[in-house]
Amino acid sequence: MRFLAAPYHLPPRIATGVYIFNSGLSKTNADEQTATGLHGMAAGAYPFLKKIDPVVFTRLLSTAELALGTALLVPVIPSALAGLGLTAFGAGLIGLYLRTPGLRQPGSIRPTQEGVGIAKDSWLVGIGLGLIMDECLHKAH
Repeated sequence: MRFLAAPYHLPPRIATGVYIFNSGLSKTNADEQTATGLHGMAAGAYPFLKKIDPVVFTRLLSTAELALGTALLVPVIPSALAGLGLTAFGAGLIGLYLRTPGLRQPGSIRPTQEGVGIAKDSWLVGIGLGLIMDECLHKAH
């Protein structure tokens, strides 16, 4: 594992890191209505989240996004580790997309207009897997 991100890892790490960090930052002072909406959508896809208070859930989500965004932006964090976090986060969003009614066209994985915003997050999984694979291939050589 490298101790500094490869220069060619920086563009996807910066692009995704800034995006995710900003998303987390925007949730830091979320009001109760926003927290309830975020929590409701997440709990609809992942029922175990119903046990968590919406405000607490939103704070945890914000903290996770800030941490992941920072991990992607700090080049001393190994790309494989940052990629693992990005892949897990993206997979959670894809699960949300697949499990939430109305985000997909009937009988299809194609998004509805409402689903485009989450379906496009599949790129997070692709970037994360690319970072992991490159680190693994680099280590193998």
